[in-house]
Amino acid sequence: MTTQPATGRPVEQSAGKDTRRDRRRSLAAATISAGILVSTLDLTIVNVAFPAIGEDFRGASVADLSWILNGYAIVFAALLIPAGRFADRYGMKNVFMTGLALFTLASGLCAMSGSVGELNAARVLQAVGAAALGPTSMGLLMVTYGPEQRARAMRVWATAAGVAAASGPLVGGVLVNVDWPWIFLVNLPVGVLALIVGARVLAPGRAGGGEKSTMPDLLGSILLAAAIGLLSLGIVKAPDWGWGSGKVLGSLAAAVVLTVLLLVRSARHASPVVDLALLRIRDFSISNLASALYYMSFAATVLSVSLYCQDIWKWSALATGLAMAPGNLMLPFLSVLSGKLVARIGQVLSIVLGSTVIALGAAWWAVAVGVESNYVVGMLPGVLLTRIGMGLSLAPLMGASTRDLPPASVATGSGLNNMVRQVGFVLGVSILVVLVGTPGGSDAALTAFRHGWWFTAAASAATALTALLLRPDRPKAA
Repeated sequence: MTTQPATGRPVEQSAGKDTRRDRRRSLAAATISAGILVSTLDLTIVNVAFPAIGEDFRGASVADLSWILNGYAIVFAALLIPAGRFADRYGMKNVFMTGLALFTLASGLCAMSGSVGELNAARVLQAVGAAALGPTSMGLLMVTYGPEQRARAMRVWATAAGVAAASGPLVGGVLVNVDWPWIFLVNLPVGVLALIVGARVLAPGRAGGGEKSTMPDLLGSILLAAAIGLLSLGIVKAPDWGWGSGKVLGSLAAAVVLTVLLLVRSARHASPVVDLALLRIRDFSISNLASALYYMSFAATVLSVSLYCQDIWKWSALATGLAMAPGNLMLPFLSVLSGKLVARIGQVLSIVLGSTVIALGAAWWAVAVGVESNYVVGMLPGVLLTRIGMGLSLAPLMGASTRDLPPASVATGSGLNNMVRQVGFVLGVSILVVLVGTPGGSDAALTAFRHGWWFTAAASAATALTALLLRPDRPKAA
């Protein structure tokens, strides 16, 4: 038996340990990826199920159903940063496993819901679990692979999220074709298996004692969720209540007051939801504004296509998922192209270019889509253009949001940026719901959706213009 010169251990014994270590690392990465997959999938898969859920819950309007998306996004946004603080305090594995258990349980409750109210409540619980998965998944991958393999860990995380985002509409279409509760039931076997395996293979990932004494600002999170919720409520209900009604004005005024209270509390709390010091960094604030505008456009894009294909063209959920598949399947390849583009022209111009292409795609829909099905000429070019734009601009936009942050603030800044993106998502859904409304005929519906697509184009154009305010960056190739 040969031995290693440096250690004197048998080569076979060392190789066996390496094999077991690699197997454990692979299982850990698969478990973490499963958590990323189900939580990201549920953000896109529900869009395709809207009409089917509405048919089961008769009398539910698009405005009522919008809370299935918005309730999830609001709670997710409010709890992202506190979840990260809890992970620092109690260990990443503990918070990840708790979040995965909550998400899996809530998925079952979503499938059993007998009303829109019950479904919304279960989605809120889902969002609590998803918020715990978000900040801990990347941290656990870093622990799993080690500092020297950080790039590999980030690729695993991005690949899992990208696959989920790209496959959401298609998977949703297939499952809704069976019955809409299956879009939630599919999470159960994945979640249970990940919990069993994760308990054995995930590293504890416990932070040092420095964060132990600081509890996250849960009251601040409640203020944030209430402020976003009231703002969305005022926008969504304005057509029914009237823009000048006391209910709408009261909702909007309350949202403003709660936002002011949140900012005051964040200025005084040791572990705030919103770190005001970071907002004083010029490019960080600008990139977060661009992120909010970008996700307003993203949310309106995905929801509008799903609603139009099913409600106006009367397509099935499966056909709708297939209609979006060509663009979504391009996203993993576009992420590679995006890296090369950034190396050549820099982050700022990549954001501008990608956002402009998204705007052109939405404008194409507004001009070319008709009442009669005209997918190849009308819908498909817009699908391809919007997805190409997203693939080229999302990664550099995320990079620009943290490039000027001090190293100690990158994690906090990333969490804040993620929160801002979810707020943009809520606003995008809310504004699209108001613009689309409940028109009384195909021609009126086409006009309403055209307003929605012009809004999407305007939000993307605004993203490009906002990005131009960022400090020009030097391309890596230079």
